[in-house]
Amino acid sequence: MTDWKRRIPTIMTSQELLDRAFARASKAEVPGSVPFDSVKKTNIAKINGIGDMTVTTLLKYVRAFPRMEKEDEFFSQLVDVVVGLDDLKKALSSITWAAEKASHLQRMYLHKVKKAPNIDTVAKVTREFYGRFSSVIKQIEKDLLFAQKARDALKQLPSIDPEIPTIVIAGYPNVGKSQLTERISTAKPAVAPYPFTTKGIQVGHLRVGWHTYQVVDTPGLLDRELEQRNAIELQAILALKYLAHIIVFVFDPSETCGYTMDRQEALLRSVRDSFPGIPFIEVENKADLEWGGTGKRPRISASTGEGVDELVKLIEATLKAERLERMDELPQ
Repeated sequence: MTDWKRRIPTIMTSQELLDRAFARASKAEVPGSVPFDSVKKTNIAKINGIGDMTVTTLLKYVRAFPRMEKEDEFFSQLVDVVVGLDDLKKALSSITWAAEKASHLQRMYLHKVKKAPNIDTVAKVTREFYGRFSSVIKQIEKDLLFAQKARDALKQLPSIDPEIPTIVIAGYPNVGKSQLTERISTAKPAVAPYPFTTKGIQVGHLRVGWHTYQVVDTPGLLDRELEQRNAIELQAILALKYLAHIIVFVFDPSETCGYTMDRQEALLRSVRDSFPGIPFIEVENKADLEWGGTGKRPRISASTGEGVDELVKLIEATLKAERLERMDELPQ
Protein backbone atom coordinates (compact mmCIF):
# COMPACT_ATOMS: atom_id res chain seq x y z
CA MET A 1 0.00 0.00 0.00
CA THR A 2 2.90 2.35 0.62
CA ASP A 3 3.94 2.85 -3.05
CA TRP A 4 0.60 4.09 -4.31
CA LYS A 5 0.28 6.40 -1.31
CA ARG A 6 3.41 8.18 -2.49
CA ARG A 7 2.18 8.22 -6.11
CA ILE A 8 -1.10 10.09 -5.65
CA PRO A 9 -0.39 13.78 -6.32
CA THR A 10 -2.34 16.75 -5.03
CA ILE A 11 -5.39 17.00 -7.28
CA MET A 12 -6.15 20.44 -8.68
CA THR A 13 -9.60 21.92 -9.15
CA SER A 14 -10.89 22.36 -12.69
CA GLN A 15 -10.09 26.08 -12.61
CA GLU A 16 -6.56 25.45 -11.36
CA LEU A 17 -6.03 22.93 -14.15
CA LEU A 18 -7.26 25.35 -16.78
CA ASP A 19 -5.32 28.30 -15.38
CA ARG A 20 -2.09 26.34 -15.44
CA ALA A 21 -2.66 25.01 -18.95
CA PHE A 22 -3.70 28.37 -20.42
CA ALA A 23 -0.86 30.19 -18.67
CA ARG A 24 1.69 27.91 -20.25
CA ALA A 25 -0.03 28.03 -23.63
CA SER A 26 -0.03 31.83 -23.57
CA LYS A 27 3.76 31.75 -23.80
CA ALA A 28 3.74 29.75 -27.00
CA GLU A 29 5.08 31.57 -30.04
CA VAL A 30 6.22 29.77 -33.17
CA PRO A 31 7.82 31.69 -36.04
CA GLY A 32 6.66 31.00 -39.57
CA SER A 33 7.67 31.87 -43.10
CA VAL A 34 4.91 34.53 -43.28
CA PRO A 35 2.67 36.12 -40.58
CA PHE A 36 -0.26 33.79 -41.36
CA ASP A 37 2.00 30.75 -41.08
CA SER A 38 3.32 32.04 -37.74
CA VAL A 39 -0.22 32.61 -36.39
CA LYS A 40 -1.33 29.15 -37.48
CA LYS A 41 1.71 27.40 -35.98
CA THR A 42 1.43 29.39 -32.75
CA ASN A 43 -2.24 28.48 -32.29
CA ILE A 44 -1.49 24.85 -33.03
CA ALA A 45 1.17 24.98 -30.31
CA LYS A 46 -1.34 26.58 -27.89
CA ILE A 47 -3.98 23.91 -28.54
CA ASN A 48 -1.40 21.14 -28.18
CA GLY A 49 0.01 22.68 -25.02
CA ILE A 50 -3.39 23.02 -23.37
CA GLY A 51 -4.59 19.60 -24.48
CA ASP A 52 -1.42 17.65 -23.73
CA MET A 53 -0.90 19.15 -20.27
CA THR A 54 -4.49 18.72 -19.15
CA VAL A 55 -5.03 15.22 -20.53
CA THR A 56 -1.72 13.99 -19.11
CA THR A 57 -2.56 15.44 -15.70
CA LEU A 58 -6.06 13.92 -15.60
CA LEU A 59 -4.82 10.47 -16.59
CA LYS A 60 -2.02 10.76 -14.04
CA TYR A 61 -4.65 11.30 -11.35
CA VAL A 62 -6.63 8.24 -12.39
CA ARG A 63 -3.60 5.95 -12.70
CA ALA A 64 -2.16 7.07 -9.37
CA PHE A 65 -5.05 5.53 -7.44
CA PRO A 66 -4.63 1.82 -6.71
CA ARG A 67 -6.67 -0.60 -8.76
CA MET A 68 -9.58 -2.00 -6.78
CA GLU A 69 -9.39 -5.61 -7.92
CA LYS A 70 -11.86 -8.21 -6.76
CA GLU A 71 -8.98 -10.41 -5.67
CA ASP A 72 -7.95 -7.82 -3.08
CA GLU A 73 -11.06 -7.97 -0.93
CA PHE A 74 -9.35 -6.32 2.03
CA PHE A 75 -8.34 -3.18 0.18
CA SER A 76 -11.62 -2.91 -1.71
CA GLN A 77 -13.57 -3.14 1.53
CA LEU A 78 -11.24 -0.67 3.19
CA VAL A 79 -11.71 1.90 0.42
CA ASP A 80 -15.45 1.35 0.64
CA VAL A 81 -15.38 2.08 4.38
CA VAL A 82 -13.21 5.17 4.10
CA VAL A 83 -14.49 6.96 0.98
CA GLY A 84 -17.09 4.78 -0.73
CA LEU A 85 -15.84 2.43 -3.43
CA ASP A 86 -18.64 3.11 -5.93
CA ASP A 87 -18.32 6.87 -5.48
CA LEU A 88 -14.57 6.74 -6.07
CA LYS A 89 -14.97 4.57 -9.18
CA LYS A 90 -17.58 7.00 -10.56
CA ALA A 91 -15.32 10.00 -9.92
CA LEU A 92 -12.33 8.35 -11.60
CA SER A 93 -14.52 7.23 -14.50
CA SER A 94 -15.73 10.81 -14.99
CA ILE A 95 -12.15 12.10 -14.94
CA THR A 96 -11.20 9.47 -17.54
CA TRP A 97 -14.15 10.54 -19.68
CA ALA A 98 -13.02 14.16 -19.49
CA ALA A 99 -9.48 13.22 -20.53
CA GLU A 100 -10.79 11.30 -23.54
CA LYS A 101 -13.21 14.09 -24.51
CA ALA A 102 -10.48 16.72 -24.14
CA SER A 103 -8.14 14.67 -26.29
CA HIS A 104 -10.86 14.36 -28.95
CA LEU A 105 -11.42 18.13 -28.94
CA GLN A 106 -7.69 18.70 -29.22
CA ARG A 107 -7.44 16.53 -32.34
CA MET A 108 -10.59 17.98 -33.88
CA TYR A 109 -9.58 21.62 -33.47
CA LEU A 110 -6.02 20.99 -34.56
CA HIS A 111 -7.47 19.76 -37.83
CA LYS A 112 -9.70 22.87 -38.10
CA VAL A 113 -6.81 25.24 -37.48
CA LYS A 114 -4.66 23.49 -40.04
CA LYS A 115 -7.44 23.82 -42.61
CA ALA A 116 -8.29 27.46 -41.70
CA PRO A 117 -7.98 29.74 -44.75
CA ASN A 118 -7.09 32.97 -42.91
CA ILE A 119 -6.03 34.53 -39.62
CA ASP A 120 -9.58 35.45 -38.56
CA THR A 121 -10.72 31.84 -38.95
CA VAL A 122 -7.72 30.59 -36.96
CA ALA A 123 -8.59 32.99 -34.12
CA LYS A 124 -12.27 32.01 -34.21
CA VAL A 125 -11.53 28.27 -34.19
CA THR A 126 -9.00 28.64 -31.37
CA ARG A 127 -11.49 30.62 -29.23
CA GLU A 128 -14.09 27.95 -29.87
CA PHE A 129 -11.64 25.29 -28.73
CA TYR A 130 -10.90 27.24 -25.54
CA GLY A 131 -14.60 27.44 -24.73
CA ARG A 132 -15.51 23.84 -25.40
CA PHE A 133 -12.36 22.51 -23.75
CA SER A 134 -12.98 24.61 -20.62
CA SER A 135 -16.60 23.44 -20.50
CA VAL A 136 -15.54 19.77 -20.45
CA ILE A 137 -13.02 20.28 -17.65
CA LYS A 138 -15.47 22.30 -15.55
CA GLN A 139 -18.00 19.47 -15.79
CA ILE A 140 -15.78 17.28 -13.61
CA GLU A 141 -15.22 19.84 -10.84
CA LYS A 142 -17.10 17.76 -8.26
CA ASP A 143 -15.25 14.62 -9.35
CA LEU A 144 -11.87 16.29 -8.93
CA LEU A 145 -12.88 17.57 -5.49
CA PHE A 146 -14.05 14.09 -4.50
CA ALA A 147 -10.82 12.52 -5.76
CA GLN A 148 -8.81 15.01 -3.69
CA LYS A 149 -10.90 14.21 -0.63
CA ALA A 150 -10.39 10.48 -1.26
CA ARG A 151 -6.65 11.02 -1.73
CA ASP A 152 -6.38 12.83 1.61
CA ALA A 153 -8.37 10.13 3.42
CA LEU A 154 -6.50 7.17 1.90
CA LYS A 155 -3.08 8.68 2.52
CA GLN A 156 -3.94 8.79 6.24
CA LEU A 157 -4.33 5.01 6.39
CA PRO A 158 -1.49 3.08 8.01
CA SER A 159 0.45 0.93 5.60
CA ILE A 160 -1.00 -2.57 5.80
CA ASP A 161 0.18 -5.23 3.37
CA PRO A 162 -2.59 -7.77 2.66
CA GLU A 163 0.07 -10.21 1.45
CA ILE A 164 1.65 -10.50 4.92
CA PRO A 165 -0.03 -12.87 7.43
CA THR A 166 -1.73 -10.73 10.04
CA ILE A 167 -2.34 -11.13 13.76
CA VAL A 168 -5.31 -9.13 15.02
CA ILE A 169 -5.41 -8.23 18.71
CA ALA A 170 -8.90 -8.04 20.23
CA GLY A 171 -10.42 -7.47 23.65
CA TYR A 172 -12.00 -4.77 25.80
CA PRO A 173 -10.25 -1.43 26.39
CA ASN A 174 -7.51 -1.38 29.02
CA VAL A 175 -6.90 -5.15 28.97
CA GLY A 176 -3.40 -4.56 27.57
CA LYS A 177 -3.87 -4.94 23.80
CA SER A 178 -1.69 -2.00 22.81
CA GLN A 179 0.98 -3.01 25.33
CA LEU A 180 0.98 -6.54 23.91
CA THR A 181 1.25 -5.19 20.36
CA GLU A 182 4.28 -3.17 21.38
CA ARG A 183 5.77 -6.09 23.32
CA ILE A 184 5.70 -8.61 20.46
CA SER A 185 6.58 -6.15 17.67
CA THR A 186 10.25 -5.76 16.80
CA ALA A 187 9.94 -1.99 16.72
CA LYS A 188 7.53 0.54 18.16
CA PRO A 189 4.37 0.08 16.09
CA ALA A 190 3.22 2.87 13.81
CA VAL A 191 0.09 4.55 15.10
CA ALA A 192 -2.23 6.22 12.61
CA PRO A 193 -5.84 7.38 12.64
CA TYR A 194 -8.56 5.31 11.04
CA PRO A 195 -11.82 7.06 10.14
CA PHE A 196 -13.87 4.31 11.77
CA THR A 197 -12.06 3.99 15.11
CA THR A 198 -12.11 6.21 18.16
CA LYS A 199 -8.32 6.09 18.52
CA GLY A 200 -5.29 5.43 16.36
CA ILE A 201 -4.81 1.96 14.96
CA GLN A 202 -1.47 0.32 15.74
CA VAL A 203 0.41 -1.70 13.13
CA GLY A 204 3.59 -3.52 14.15
CA HIS A 205 5.63 -6.40 12.79
CA LEU A 206 6.60 -9.67 14.45
CA ARG A 207 9.59 -11.53 13.00
CA VAL A 208 10.00 -15.21 13.78
CA GLY A 209 12.83 -16.91 11.89
CA TRP A 210 12.35 -16.22 8.20
CA HIS A 211 8.73 -15.18 8.61
CA THR A 212 7.33 -11.69 9.15
CA TYR A 213 3.83 -11.08 10.46
CA GLN A 214 1.76 -7.94 10.86
CA VAL A 215 0.31 -7.22 14.28
CA VAL A 216 -2.79 -5.02 14.23
CA ASP A 217 -4.50 -3.53 17.27
CA THR A 218 -7.77 -1.76 16.48
CA PRO A 219 -8.96 0.38 19.41
CA GLY A 220 -12.59 1.39 19.10
CA LEU A 221 -13.41 -1.40 16.67
CA LEU A 222 -13.11 -4.82 18.31
CA ASP A 223 -13.69 -3.67 21.87
CA ARG A 224 -17.46 -3.90 22.16
CA GLU A 225 -20.14 -6.38 21.27
CA LEU A 226 -21.60 -6.82 17.80
CA GLU A 227 -24.97 -5.20 18.48
CA GLN A 228 -23.29 -2.02 19.78
CA ARG A 229 -21.41 -1.32 16.55
CA ASN A 230 -22.67 0.99 13.85
CA ALA A 231 -22.85 0.20 10.13
CA ILE A 232 -19.47 1.73 9.31
CA GLU A 233 -17.75 -0.24 12.08
CA LEU A 234 -19.37 -3.47 10.91
CA GLN A 235 -18.13 -2.79 7.39
CA ALA A 236 -14.65 -2.08 8.74
CA ILE A 237 -14.72 -5.42 10.54
CA LEU A 238 -15.62 -7.03 7.24
CA ALA A 239 -12.52 -5.47 5.70
CA LEU A 240 -10.40 -6.69 8.60
CA LYS A 241 -11.83 -10.18 8.20
CA TYR A 242 -10.10 -10.52 4.82
CA LEU A 243 -6.80 -9.55 6.43
CA ALA A 244 -6.77 -11.58 9.65
CA HIS A 245 -4.95 -14.92 9.73
CA ILE A 246 -5.26 -15.30 13.48
CA ILE A 247 -6.91 -13.38 16.33
CA VAL A 248 -5.37 -13.08 19.78
CA PHE A 249 -8.13 -12.29 22.25
CA VAL A 250 -6.86 -10.69 25.45
CA PHE A 251 -8.67 -11.14 28.77
CA ASP A 252 -8.08 -9.23 31.98
CA PRO A 253 -9.11 -11.61 34.78
CA SER A 254 -8.18 -8.96 37.36
CA GLU A 255 -11.06 -6.88 35.96
CA THR A 256 -9.01 -3.74 36.61
CA CYS A 257 -9.88 -2.83 33.01
CA GLY A 258 -13.36 -2.02 34.27
CA TYR A 259 -15.15 -4.97 32.66
CA THR A 260 -16.23 -8.19 34.31
CA MET A 261 -15.10 -11.55 32.99
CA ASP A 262 -18.70 -12.29 32.03
CA ARG A 263 -18.73 -9.24 29.76
CA GLN A 264 -15.31 -10.14 28.35
CA GLU A 265 -16.55 -13.66 27.59
CA ALA A 266 -19.57 -12.15 25.84
CA LEU A 267 -17.29 -9.94 23.75
CA LEU A 268 -15.25 -12.99 22.76
CA ARG A 269 -18.40 -14.67 21.46
CA SER A 270 -19.30 -11.51 19.53
CA VAL A 271 -15.85 -11.24 17.91
CA ARG A 272 -15.95 -14.93 17.00
CA ASP A 273 -19.24 -14.28 15.23
CA SER A 274 -17.55 -11.48 13.27
CA PHE A 275 -14.62 -13.67 12.18
CA PRO A 276 -15.94 -17.14 11.36
CA GLY A 277 -13.32 -19.69 10.38
CA ILE A 278 -10.35 -17.68 11.68
CA PRO A 279 -8.18 -19.30 14.40
CA PHE A 280 -8.35 -17.73 17.87
CA ILE A 281 -5.80 -17.75 20.67
CA GLU A 282 -7.17 -16.69 24.05
CA VAL A 283 -4.80 -15.36 26.72
CA GLU A 284 -5.21 -13.88 30.18
CA ASN A 285 -3.12 -10.77 30.69
CA LYS A 286 -1.83 -9.03 33.84
CA ALA A 287 -0.29 -12.15 35.32
CA ASP A 288 1.96 -9.82 37.33
CA LEU A 289 -1.02 -8.76 39.43
CA GLU A 290 -2.04 -10.70 42.53
CA TRP A 291 -5.34 -11.79 41.00
CA GLY A 292 -3.51 -14.38 38.90
CA GLY A 293 -5.91 -15.95 36.42
CA THR A 294 -8.80 -18.33 35.93
CA GLY A 295 -6.60 -21.30 34.96
CA LYS A 296 -8.58 -21.75 31.75
CA ARG A 297 -6.09 -20.04 29.43
CA PRO A 298 -2.37 -19.24 29.09
CA ARG A 299 -1.31 -16.43 31.44
CA ILE A 300 0.86 -13.55 30.24
CA SER A 301 1.99 -10.15 31.37
CA ALA A 302 2.33 -7.64 28.54
CA SER A 303 3.82 -5.32 31.14
CA THR A 304 6.71 -7.55 32.33
CA GLY A 305 6.95 -9.92 29.36
CA GLU A 306 6.00 -13.00 31.40
CA GLY A 307 4.60 -15.73 29.13
CA VAL A 308 4.95 -13.58 25.99
CA ASP A 309 7.66 -15.77 24.44
CA GLU A 310 5.42 -18.80 24.86
CA LEU A 311 2.55 -16.87 23.29
CA VAL A 312 4.71 -15.98 20.27
CA LYS A 313 5.60 -19.67 19.87
CA LEU A 314 1.91 -20.58 20.01
CA ILE A 315 1.10 -17.90 17.41
CA GLU A 316 3.87 -19.18 15.13
CA ALA A 317 2.70 -22.80 15.52
CA THR A 318 -0.89 -21.82 14.72
CA LEU A 319 0.15 -19.83 11.65
CA LYS A 320 2.43 -22.66 10.50
CA ALA A 321 -0.46 -25.10 10.77
CA GLU A 322 -2.61 -22.71 8.76
CA ARG A 323 0.11 -22.43 6.07
CA LEU A 324 0.34 -26.21 5.79
CA GLU A 325 -3.44 -26.48 5.59
CA ARG A 326 -3.55 -23.95 2.74
CA MET A 327 -0.79 -25.89 0.91
CA ASP A 328 -2.78 -29.11 1.25
CA GLU A 329 -5.76 -27.36 -0.32
CA LEU A 330 -3.78 -26.37 -3.43
CA PRO A 331 -4.49 -28.47 -6.53
CA GLN A 332 -1.91 -31.21 -7.02
